[in-house]
Amino acid sequence: MPRHHMTPDGPVPFSASEEVEWDAREAFASEELRLRNLNDYQIKRAIEYPDFKDYLDGVVKQDQAQVNSYTAACLAVKAKYPKPV
Repeated sequence: MPRHHMTPDGPVPFSASEEVEWDAREAFASEELRLRNLNDYQIKRAIEYPDFKDYLDGVVKQDQAQVNSYTAACLAVKAKYPKPV
């Protein structure tokens, strides 16, 4: 359905330049939403990731179970908040 303005006399179709401007605005809004979602998953992950000091502590102590536990916790957060496509 073509885009149009509503006037007291009824709908008036967009001009070619108005169509181009509207398409550009829609593309901008779509990209803005994509970036907002991208940031959203990064923020959620950062809040829930375990403290990296736990990983370093496991490495220093050569405690593979602690390192594995840290890695599993990170992977669980990644699965909970997947990267948007």
